Order: sequence, then structure tokens, then C-alpha cells
Amino acid sequence: MRTFRKKILLGYGASLLLIIVVLSWAMFLILRLGRASESILQENYRSIQAAENMIDAVERQDSATLLILLGYEQQGTAEFRENETLFLQWLGRAKDNITISGEKEIVDALEKGYAGYLREISHLQLLYRSDRTKAANAYHEVILPLFRSIRDTCIKLRDLNHETMYAASNRANKISVQAVFSISVIGAASVILVIVFSLFLSHLISRPVTALKEAALHVAQGNYDVQVPVRGSDELTLLATQFNLMVEKLKQFNDLNVGRIIAEKRKSEAIIRSVDDGIVVVDDNFLITNLNPEAAKIFGVLPEDSLEKHILEVMRDEKLFHFLKEALAAGRQPRMEEGENILTIKTGEESRHYQVSIVPMRTPSGVIPGVVLLLRDITRLRELDRLKSEFVMTASHELRTPLTSINMAVNLLRESAATKLTDQERALLEACYEDVQRLRALVNDLLDLSKIEAGKLALAFEPVQPRFLCDQALSVIKTQAESKDIELILGVPDDLPEVTADPHKIVWVLVNLLANAMRYTQAGGHISLQGERVGNQVQLSVTDDGEGIPFDLQPRIFEKFVHGKLSDSGGGSGLGLAICKEIVRAHRGAIWLDSIPGEGSTFTFTLPVAV
Repeated sequence: MRTFRKKILLGYGASLLLIIVVLSWAMFLILRLGRASESILQENYRSIQAAENMIDAVERQDSATLLILLGYEQQGTAEFRENETLFLQWLGRAKDNITISGEKEIVDALEKGYAGYLREISHLQLLYRSDRTKAANAYHEVILPLFRSIRDTCIKLRDLNHETMYAASNRANKISVQAVFSISVIGAASVILVIVFSLFLSHLISRPVTALKEAALHVAQGNYDVQVPVRGSDELTLLATQFNLMVEKLKQFNDLNVGRIIAEKRKSEAIIRSVDDGIVVVDDNFLITNLNPEAAKIFGVLPEDSLEKHILEVMRDEKLFHFLKEALAAGRQPRMEEGENILTIKTGEESRHYQVSIVPMRTPSGVIPGVVLLLRDITRLRELDRLKSEFVMTASHELRTPLTSINMAVNLLRESAATKLTDQERALLEACYEDVQRLRALVNDLLDLSKIEAGKLALAFEPVQPRFLCDQALSVIKTQAESKDIELILGVPDDLPEVTADPHKIVWVLVNLLANAMRYTQAGGHISLQGERVGNQVQLSVTDDGEGIPFDLQPRIFEKFVHGKLSDSGGGSGLGLAICKEIVRAHRGAIWLDSIPGEGSTFTFTLPVAV
């Protein structure tokens, strides 16, 4: 079962062998060329160098001889002896480097001639001391010819080595040309063989691999009847056999599960159809893949006509479509402010309200194939809430008149009859007065909240400095803070930009938040009012280091009649934070809470920067 592997190893082994042959031949030629170059340097260059230096030395000796004849005997003699030593040194090196034919005879003649030259120079010096005229004649007749003979012999030695070096250089050039040619031929043959083998091997591999690829494409498209031809006994044949077995098992598995998948799909569709709420399922291209009859009824379409249509063709609401895109992109439910999750659809004169919930679908691998849009009909709940608000407003109005009368009567009794009453009666009167005040505050809060919810609260918007609003709120609460020994800290910069707000309503919100903070802060505590710009909004926050708010109450703290854990000083009506929330929303802002029980609370709200 390793035939295919052996074929590859054999082919690449042959290629490797060719490469080794080419490299070996190249190394042999390079070494041969190197030896030829080394021979040139060793055999000829040293002899040429010796000849050049001997020429230079003997010429300097001739110059020294002339110095002697001119009367500078001591200086001339010293220079002559110095160059004599140099000449003999280079002559010795020439004798040690005799490597070519005819070189020995030239060196011997040079050595013999130089010895005669030295003898005649000694005779010349003796003759110069006795008769300078004869000495000058002897130089021209004897010394000068010997000097020229020695110099010519050195030149002959140099030229012989030059010629030999040139011949060796020609041999090296021939070797290099031979090396380039032979390496090119062998290299070209190796390349051709490698290309032929590579083409053969690629065809050998690609043919069954191509067949496997085409079969895999058919399987991916759901065709499980495809088979790959099985030929030979190598590893690719084994792979084709295993592929055919795999396709057969996939076909059996597909036949087994198609029925289950269809049954599950029909069950899911039946569940979706039976749900009273509207359900729309869209894919990652926002095409509707399923919707139940209730959703079709909401949008006034037929279910079968809406499938595979874009969601905007059925639901013409850009804001809701934006939330669908956000859910698909982020893979989580979109964050909607209160009121943004309500879809109102008008049919003639009637309006119906639906609470929207968007849930992304997620596969086990984490892919988001689409989202589910759930529409819950809350029209009846909205109507009940409207009726409740009207009842509260009516009841509050009806209670206001008798409460005013009771308040006047209680105040009259406190002013005129207090001295005539016993201590117990005065205590009861004070309790009655406090209860009346509490009821009046509750009725006023209910009326304000009802107006806000009904959209009837008049707001006088104007550009105003945040620091001015905070100063006004602190001036209202300052006396109460001093009486409880609570430190008020103002951290609102003067250079904050103006905001668009109703000053009276925002001061009311700040006073309410500060009063709540004071209610939950013990004596010696601290309350901080801070402000900063964040983008196109200004954030104002009230922070205390009091008791904090329990975690289970925090999600509902802005609902009506919800109280935190009360301190010993008593609590309010439970409507203050609900009214604060509605006022802030009316200013196109948001309000939220950050609190850790036992460490204090921070209420923050935003106001838009004035344009």
C-alpha cells in the first residue's frame, strides 16, 4: 500500500542524484580552476617580484658607483653595500622558486655575472684612489657593460615568468569556459528531467484528486449517488475507497434524518402558528423566512405572499429595522429606551399598540443566521392604563377641594383654639395637620404625574446654565442639610455649556434627588452634586454616602409608589422618582441609578446641550 509513496521517493531521489552529480562536477572544476590560479601565483609571481627587485637593486648600485666616481666615496660605498644585500636576498628567493624550464640557466648566469660585477667594482674602488681618470675610463669600459648585462638578465627572467603566467592564465580561462559549458549542459538536462517528472507526478496526483474534488462538490449539493472510480493499489486508491464508503454512509444518514427534519420543521411552524402574539422570523439578509397568521394580520398581508420578501416591504418602520440590524450585528437583544419598544399601527381610525421584542437566533457554533421579531398586543393594557390615569386625575381633583377645606379648618384650629385644648388634643391636632399635608403632597404628585403621562404638562424650555440650576436647588435644601449636619459638595464647573430645559422642572428634579439623598444619609454624611459634559449632553449627578438601595429594589426604583429602605426620618409618597423620570424624559434625557447597599447611591440624569 506504499506504491505511491515509493514512486514519489524514487522520482525525487533521481532528481536529488542529478543535483549531487551537478554539484560534484562543479566542485571538481572549481578546485581545478583554483589550483591553476594558485599555480600562477606560486610559480610565476614570486619570480617576477624577485626580478623586479633585483633590477631596482642593481640600478641603485650603479647610481652608487657614480657617486663614488664623483667624489662621494663614503656615501656611495654605503648605498652600494646596502643594495648589494638586497640583490643577494632577492637572488636567493629566485633560486628557491625555480619552477619552469630555462629559469635555472638564467638564474645561474645572473649569479655568475653578478659575482664578476662585484669583483670589478672592488678593482674600480682601488683604481679610483690612485688614478681617478683611469677609474672613470674603467667604469665605461668594464663596469657599465657588466651592469647592463646583469640588468638584461633580470629582465629576461621577468619576461620568462610573464610569458609563463600568461600561458597559465589562458589555461585557467579554458578550464572556466569548460566548467560553465559542462555545468550548463548537465544543469539543463537535470532541469528537463525534473520538469518531465514533475508533470508526470502532478498528473498522477491531480487526476484522482480532481475526481475526489468533483465528487465532494456533488455531495455538498446533496447528490449522494456519486462514486469515485477506484484504480490501482496506492494511497490515493485507498482514499477514493474510503470516500465512497463515507458517501454511502452519508446517504443512509440523510435518508434517515430528512424525515425527522421535515417533522421538526412542521412542528415548529405549527407552534408559531398557534401563538397568539405576532412572530416574524428573518434571515441575515432581512428576508422573511416565516411569520405566523397573527403577524400577517398585524401588517395586513398574506403569510404565503410575504415569504422571502424583505422585512421593509412588509413592515415600513425604519426605527424597528434599525433595532433588527443592531441585534443581527451584535448577536444580542438591542437596547431600547422606554417607549421605543412600542409599535403603533393605525388601521383607519383605530390604533393598536404592540410591545416589540427582538431576539437573535444563534447556532451551536456561534453563527447568527437571523432574528425573531415578537409582537405582543398591549392595546388593552394601554387602554386600562389610560383609564387608570384618568381615574387618578379625577380622584385627585375631587380630593383636592375637601383637602383644602380640611387644611384651612385645621390651620384655623391650630391658630385660634390651640390654647384651649389639652396636650392630648393638641397632639391629635398636629397629627391631623401632618396627615393633611402628606395627603395634599400625594394628591399634587398624582396630579403632576397624570399630567406628564397624558402629555399635558406645560414645559417652558429655554437655554440655562447648569450651575444656575444646581445653585437654586442647593439653596432650597441648604437649611435642612445644616440642621442634620450633612455637608453639601458642589462640583459643577462654571464653564459648562447651556442646556435646553425648563428651569423650574429641573430644579424640582434636583431638589427631589437631594431630599431623597438627605433622607437616607446619617448625620455627618456627605452629599455631592456633580456635573460634566459628555458629547452633546450634560450629566448631572447626586451622590450620597448613606445606606444605599437594595439590589432587588434597584430595577423598580423609578416605578410608582416604590420606596427604598427608609431611615428613621420617614419617607415620601413614592412618586418623586417616577415624576423625575417623566420630567427628564420630557427633556429628551435619561436618568439612572448606581448604588451599592451600605456604600451610598448616585442618581444621574442628562440634559441636551443648547444649540
